[in-house]
Amino acid sequence: MLVLVAPGQGAQTPGFLTDWLALPGAADRVAAWSDAIGLDLAHFGTKADADEIRDTSVAQPLLVAAGILSAAALGDISGIAPGAVAGHSVGEITAAVFAGVLDDTAALSLVRRRGLAMAEAAAVTETGMSALLGGDPEVSVAHLERLGLTPANVNGAGQIVAAGTMEQLAALNEDKPEGVRKVVPLKVAGAFHTHHMAPAVDKLAEAAKALTPADPKVTYVSNKDGQAVASGTEVLDRLVGQVANPVRWDLCMETFKELGVTAIIEVCPGGTLTGLAKRALPGVQTLALKTPDNLDAARELVAEHTQA
Repeated sequence: MLVLVAPGQGAQTPGFLTDWLALPGAADRVAAWSDAIGLDLAHFGTKADADEIRDTSVAQPLLVAAGILSAAALGDISGIAPGAVAGHSVGEITAAVFAGVLDDTAALSLVRRRGLAMAEAAAVTETGMSALLGGDPEVSVAHLERLGLTPANVNGAGQIVAAGTMEQLAALNEDKPEGVRKVVPLKVAGAFHTHHMAPAVDKLAEAAKALTPADPKVTYVSNKDGQAVASGTEVLDRLVGQVANPVRWDLCMETFKELGVTAIIEVCPGGTLTGLAKRALPGVQTLALKTPDNLDAARELVAEHTQA
């Protein structure tokens, strides 16, 4: 069984959209999305520097656009026929497109509002996120709570992402949990999936009222608890609430395992989620769509693992 996944914020790098825009029809499609949401996606995906695309209001639409574009280059979603789809954090909106819950324009409109609302919430207090590599999850979570930090992403494969104020993160760097090898600051501009994002939830809920979600056409696995969600309305409700709640990617991967996953393809800018899967799901084939050069290998993987 094939699972199609979409990465979250922090996966972006300068110029990562350049080669994808050279594909037939891609530039026109991205131009139409840019007009619809009032953001020059082509510029930010090809010419902007790391600081510019770190901006939450830019990074989030850019990641969703890249994910949709790369999946479309791989093939029509009905032809790819994944057994399940999921996304990490903002990647959940990309996955909602894969599942047929939202069309691409609605998804980009929603993620544009999400990015702006979260950037505004992040501006209230200087906050950030850092990944903990290694260590025992229970020990790490207890240590983070003592420092006033939130385990905002529980990613599995020994990785937890802490979120909080910059002072709290500095204290973590000086006082790592037992067994943690390294604390790595992430390329994000706020403490996402924590109480710091509560003001963004109401704004996103208001934006969601204008959308009419369809029920998922394939199994949609949610960050909230790793469960499959069968209702489009519930998917949309969870997309709103997840802004201020922890990402449980570990539970998503447990569900993939229960569903019988044999292969995972991560859409552009892939690499993060396939890296986690290699450690947490041994024996599962993985492929990250980093550039169009990866498309042929991805199509072979689709042919091997697509459900009949």
